Amino acid sequence: MARSGARGLCRAHDPSATAPQQTCVVPSSLVIRGGTVYDGTGSPARVSDVIIDDDRVVAVQDAPDGIDAEVLDVTGLAVAPGFINVLSHAWGSLQSLPCGPSDLRQGVTTEVFGEGFSPGPSVAEFTELMRQFGIGPDQRADFPRLSEGLGFLAASGVAPNVASFVGGMNLRVIGAGLSDAPLTASALDRVRSVLDEEMVDGALGVGTALIYAPGTFADTDELVAVSEVIARHDGLYISHLRSEGDRFLECLDELLEIGQRAAVRTEVYHLKAAGRQNWPKMKLAIERIEAARDAGQPVGANMYPYTAGGTALAAAIPPSYHAGGPAALAERLSNPAERAAMAADMAQASVGWENLYLAAGGGSGIFVIGGSAAGSKSGRWLSEIADAAGEAEIETLLDLVADDPTLGALYFIVDEDNIGLGLQQPWVSIGSDAEALAVEAPWTDHPTHPRTYGTFARFLGRYSRELGLIPLTEAIRRMTSLPADTLRLRDRGRLVPGNFADVVVFDPATITDSATYEQPHAYATGVHHVVVNGRPVVVDASITGALPGRHLRRGV
Repeated sequence: MARSGARGLCRAHDPSATAPQQTCVVPSSLVIRGGTVYDGTGSPARVSDVIIDDDRVVAVQDAPDGIDAEVLDVTGLAVAPGFINVLSHAWGSLQSLPCGPSDLRQGVTTEVFGEGFSPGPSVAEFTELMRQFGIGPDQRADFPRLSEGLGFLAASGVAPNVASFVGGMNLRVIGAGLSDAPLTASALDRVRSVLDEEMVDGALGVGTALIYAPGTFADTDELVAVSEVIARHDGLYISHLRSEGDRFLECLDELLEIGQRAAVRTEVYHLKAAGRQNWPKMKLAIERIEAARDAGQPVGANMYPYTAGGTALAAAIPPSYHAGGPAALAERLSNPAERAAMAADMAQASVGWENLYLAAGGGSGIFVIGGSAAGSKSGRWLSEIADAAGEAEIETLLDLVADDPTLGALYFIVDEDNIGLGLQQPWVSIGSDAEALAVEAPWTDHPTHPRTYGTFARFLGRYSRELGLIPLTEAIRRMTSLPADTLRLRDRGRLVPGNFADVVVFDPATITDSATYEQPHAYATGVHHVVVNGRPVVVDASITGALPGRHLRRGV
């Protein structure tokens, strides 16, 4: 495989052609022959050919031999609509690595961005914030509008389709900068006006991440006011709740309240009960969502199938100390009095913020990850690092953040049984909560979570095939027609005539994730072919180099 220096990983595919013996009764440029077709609706599978012309499926029926088209013989394999990653952070990495190999090789054909932040709308203060959060020097975050950011990706060339929510942090910075002050009436009017323009231009809705500053500074009334704009366009309000732990149920109630007051459709990002003491709340949360749905309120959720969450080590510090951005946090860490206050707050049960340090059970549940700059501290438990330094775990955590505010960590906070319980719910879709990377330098120097490489294969391999928790037809529906309908992505998510030809061909008996927490850079296996908008982007498990991805808009 070519080296990845920017676009080097993506190679052109030049299949050999044979002279046709006869033509099909329908126009065709590609035939996927002999597979077991799962149409994405949850209906029983059937053996058939899928006939594609240009970018659309024209028929799901037997095609004659000698058809005048490229033919992929997939006898014995499953053929399904391409998978939709409802929680992707790949908008930066796709600028440098446009094939998005870690997702593409799992069958993902659409990447959906916007948990907290998105590639526009941007102002100078937001662009600088993204730089401090670690977006690459060759990656842009300065798009005045979301539609421009997504249009830039598509015009530059990417393998998967791209769509996005407007990031709640983007809106918050436009209205109030990095402060924790409430929006003024005029600022709220400006934010609502910007959002209305984005919704008209096809944004999916708004995505918030309410445990992180500055997004956390938006109160419920502000979120209702924003969501009223979303509702006018039949968009979706989707949120990482303020708490998935000690205040999990109360914060789920906030989401349900926003949905009711704004008459907006809602969804929970990566549904989980965080922290051992909170694990019994998962069943209660599901019951609350079911009750709301039974009462006619449109609400759903998505998940990733791992027991560890992944975010910045700095996220364990209370949000109030993040006001003003990473530079302000660094200044507070250098102040002995403020640093002592941080440590004291982290050592006790949280009130009004998510205490990830305690949720993980302390340093023995926090795995520090970082690139070469992290040196010997990368790939070690926080408790180990603290023991070696001869100091308290919280002091070590603050030392590490002071040295590198972008340092990452895996927080082991989720119960395996709760993962199975959540994944069995018919309204739960799948998202990786990750970038889309490659198993070669320089990407292997990039700290990451195994969900980057394994989310979709793990859902199909471990939870559907091995544990038998979700029938294959239903598992496929959750990654295809369910998110397509929820996100209002027209003509996607189903293998039916007239729909866009986003297709994945995989072996249900072998599809498996390979990435681990210790060795996260490992491709999943079992996906043979992937097609985006009628063009093969993976053939015989090799990336072709084609870049047919498009900017998808809500309802279009």
